[in-house]
Amino acid sequence: MTDNAGPHGLHRRSLLLGGAGLGAGLVTASPLLEFAEARAGTRTRKRFHGRFTERDTPDWHYLPFTVPRGIRALGVRYDFQPVDTGVGFSTNVVDIGIFDASGKGLGNADGFRGWSGGARRHFRITRHWATPGYLAGRLTPGRWHVALGPFLITPPGTPWSVTVTMEHGDPVEPAFERHPAPTSVPGTGPGWYRGDLHLHSVHSDGSWRPRDLVEQGRANGMDFIGTSDHNTNSATRVFGWAAPEDFLVVSGEEVTTRNGHWLATGTRSGTWVDWRYRVEDDRLGRFADLTRDRGGLAVANHPYVPVPGTRWDFGTTYDHMDAVEVWNGPWTGLNALFNKQTLAHWQTLLASGQFVPAVGNSDSHHPGQVVGLPQTVYRLPTLSSAAIVTAARGGHCWIAESSAVDLQLTGTSTGPSAAVGEVGDSVELEGGGQLAVELRASGVPGTLAQLIGRSGTVLAAAYAESDGTLVLTADVDRSEAFARAEVRRVTGPVDQTAYQAGLQMVALTNPVFIL
Repeated sequence: MTDNAGPHGLHRRSLLLGGAGLGAGLVTASPLLEFAEARAGTRTRKRFHGRFTERDTPDWHYLPFTVPRGIRALGVRYDFQPVDTGVGFSTNVVDIGIFDASGKGLGNADGFRGWSGGARRHFRITRHWATPGYLAGRLTPGRWHVALGPFLITPPGTPWSVTVTMEHGDPVEPAFERHPAPTSVPGTGPGWYRGDLHLHSVHSDGSWRPRDLVEQGRANGMDFIGTSDHNTNSATRVFGWAAPEDFLVVSGEEVTTRNGHWLATGTRSGTWVDWRYRVEDDRLGRFADLTRDRGGLAVANHPYVPVPGTRWDFGTTYDHMDAVEVWNGPWTGLNALFNKQTLAHWQTLLASGQFVPAVGNSDSHHPGQVVGLPQTVYRLPTLSSAAIVTAARGGHCWIAESSAVDLQLTGTSTGPSAAVGEVGDSVELEGGGQLAVELRASGVPGTLAQLIGRSGTVLAAAYAESDGTLVLTADVDRSEAFARAEVRRVTGPVDQTAYQAGLQMVALTNPVFIL
């Protein structure tokens, strides 16, 4: 191996198996950069450099440096040479983040001070302010570490350099003040509420400012949005500045491991979930449990996007996940292909008796990606983060392309009890009864609705009326185990009795189950 790191020439790396205090996987031992105290108002700079060349280079490399007393600001600037593949991702990428003197061990939230992946080439931290993605606060004396994450290294690889700058002197600004978003909207009652939980701001690789996301969410007819910046909790500490009293902002993080992305959402503000593990490390369950312990929900994101590190490699049954994102972004182009694959696999799981609730989100990063396309509509007792988590975990939700779409799917027992259920509910049938299923929709002109059960066949179908409304009814046998609905856009005649997997999705639901 020829990966090297060091401030003075090339140093062969020392590979250590990750353990307590070391973080996940393999780490690189790099010479320590020591900074001494200096006169207030001066700056001291020192540099690491090296080259990543091997495809199997360890995921995480840690560059140690000392922070002396009397530092008012810390800056890091780095460089590398990525290669654009021309198909939506780059190779020879080097991600970056930082851990302070509290430690860099796996899951050590006390030591985490920020992450920006490959989204920016420099950052600054002070007691009062930090570059988005990083955490303002005391610059504690001791040994800190810049964390580098080489990704998709392809020979000849990429050179890299990291310059650390200390600004000496006592802090001249007040301490950072957290301002998290409220976790509920007062005065709200039972109903169906719309939101998009997968969004990216300037706190990771998005161009949206927090207030932009709130404005877009409201303009697009939603009741809430979620923060989900990659691998950092910085947005959750400040989104309260942008959250109006009558609009909910749900705190979260997109956990971007090297074997797939997942959403830790609905957690308490300030929660940080580590991402430094692969399938073979057997750590996914630990951090999914941490998410639930912090009040949140674990959602597998865009599992069939075929980019290494982005696709879901943690298994086909979504173990440790509470839900799966079956609809990510617009149902067009390549996105439609990936969503179609996810939906087909989800149907297979349902037919086998495994229910992992379905959700949909836009994954918007910038104005070219519509916030709320798609959005998920949840049945809630009140508009709050906790209620959304509970509804998603139970599958009491359905997905739409926009707020113009409204629907209701109900199942009623044909027996004496006439029990009624909606999406995510189970209805018990008596004797040889059937489930009377009804789908009502509006805002869906030019569409075809189909009911699907365990068999995968179309149980019933109907076209929307010219005014965009739709009513579909069917009696479903117990053998089908469930009934769910899809509404798709049609541009010409189709066989409505055949499942139309190739049409653009307008809305889809979780099932009503039959007992």
